[in-house]
Amino acid sequence: MHGYQGKILHIHLNNQTSHIEELDENTARRYLGGNGLGAKVLWDKLSADIDPLSEENILAIAVGPYTDTAVPSASRACAVTKSPLTDLFFDSTFGGAWPITLKKTGHDAIVLHGKSEKLLYLHITEEGLEFRNAEDLAGKWIRETCDAISEKENGADVLAIGPAGENQVRYAAMAHTWRKSRDGISGRGGIAAVLGSKNVKAISLKGKAKTSVYDAKGLREYVNNTAEDVRTGTAALNKYGTPILVNMINKLGALGTRNLTSEIFENCEPISGEYMRENFHEKDTTCLKCPVACGADYIMKGGKFDGLQWKLPEYETIFALGTMLGIGDPGTLLRANQLCDELGLDTVSAGVTMSLAFECFEKGMLKKSDVGFDLSWGDSETVLQLLEDISLRKGFGNILAEGGVRLAKEIGGDSINLLYASRGLELPAHSARVLKGMSIGYATGTRGGSHHDTRPTLQYASDHDNTTTDGKSEFAVKTQNFTAIGDSITQCRFTAERGYGAMINEKYADMLNMVTGWDTTSEELESTGERICNLERAFQVREGVNRSHDSLPHKVMHEPVPDGPHKGMHCPPDELEMMKDEYYKIRGWDNEGIPTNETLNKLDLKEVADELSV
Repeated sequence: MHGYQGKILHIHLNNQTSHIEELDENTARRYLGGNGLGAKVLWDKLSADIDPLSEENILAIAVGPYTDTAVPSASRACAVTKSPLTDLFFDSTFGGAWPITLKKTGHDAIVLHGKSEKLLYLHITEEGLEFRNAEDLAGKWIRETCDAISEKENGADVLAIGPAGENQVRYAAMAHTWRKSRDGISGRGGIAAVLGSKNVKAISLKGKAKTSVYDAKGLREYVNNTAEDVRTGTAALNKYGTPILVNMINKLGALGTRNLTSEIFENCEPISGEYMRENFHEKDTTCLKCPVACGADYIMKGGKFDGLQWKLPEYETIFALGTMLGIGDPGTLLRANQLCDELGLDTVSAGVTMSLAFECFEKGMLKKSDVGFDLSWGDSETVLQLLEDISLRKGFGNILAEGGVRLAKEIGGDSINLLYASRGLELPAHSARVLKGMSIGYATGTRGGSHHDTRPTLQYASDHDNTTTDGKSEFAVKTQNFTAIGDSITQCRFTAERGYGAMINEKYADMLNMVTGWDTTSEELESTGERICNLERAFQVREGVNRSHDSLPHKVMHEPVPDGPHKGMHCPPDELEMMKDEYYKIRGWDNEGIPTNETLNKLDLKEVADELSV
């Protein structure tokens, strides 16, 4: 089978055994790989209502047909599980070199079942799987862990968790520290907490298996002929990385500040992509086989963190750990980013959860006796200390480690109205009040508060009208289908959107056909994206999700933007309900947001329809 290894490795941690499941071509074509294949595995293997941190949960990590081919920016993998943060289906994609190495071990996916009695790491090669004791690595930070295992395994690529994952922080992240270049981080949803609950410290890989490509020559020619489009479309990312968005979105009046009490940050320049590149840039970095190279290493010059070297903080990190907390110091942001990467924390959930606590403190809902110290906007030392406390579940950090929803419940009163989260997931840096497409997108996307379901990119274009709801529900559907495909063929969103198009089109079908030898069309890919999105929705419905859960934060629906170019904008409840009606109709769901039997059967999901009908 071209484009695939044809094997899924199931790992049973309880008794340290494994078995191989064959991946047939029909399943591959229906779900592609990555996110789609992971969703299929979870639907088939996982029962409803299990505790995400119990041994009954499973974790799948899958690559796709593009991985380890000439298609650019395809060293991507997707981790899929039931999230301990949202208690729902969740997937998280990451890059680096590890995804290609997974495919080189001869597997398209690995699936972890059960729980080990003791802390261990997994070593996977073409020859098989070995279970290694990792008790000497308990509590170690991620880079030290990866380096130690890689040295022991003769240069293996390693994916690991840090103290936050071991302590089951509900938004713990896992990371692959590729020694040659850019790290790959699976940030959102608490994937690392699931690994921690299973007593898995790391997954180590070595392999040389080849991926068969149907038309390798034609694919190389196609990639070469479209290379200029990719270079042109990603030029700003290549130079500045995602921080190029900071100044632009702040000028737009859509950069969340001090827990969304404003959407303009007054001290923006020092933490902008332009300023940081000019003053702190050391070298560009990239994921394996990626022409974009949107990463970079910075080195601080002057100030408290003089000499600190670490990778650039992404735009989302600058928002969550910077503007949302009133911090405009680049040194603090670089250190905060380092702590999150090393301890294993999602920067978005960590920062937005802390911003809720800071506003509650400001309003008197929290007191110094509750927290242990003052919470003041812009207090860098407190933020950095809290990140370490969260990872160790120490003091007030233990409550923050539970995420925003649980923190609001702990505080009580009106604190829930200050929470910036959707369906349990803290929202990222693309304004739910200013961008109408994100309003309906955050409410309906599988993961809730994630900009990797519904995409904001096209909404920043000069010809996109964000003052109207017209077409926004269809926009959300189309971009969600697009991202489902992208995370299943496993290609980086940046290269895909800016090089081949931000909606599904024939370019994606052409490349997939050259890899696999199929006769896929863009219409079939659109249908595949719908299938994956509906399967994910069915999983959520099986867990109890309905229309009432497709909601937005109180601030988004009831508190208009207070200042700036978009003063007065928000998404009132009646507007959201109207967009949901339109969205459900386009999707073929009933009025409660449940996929109908007709829709599921049309998408070749009869087994899903049968189970939901019981």
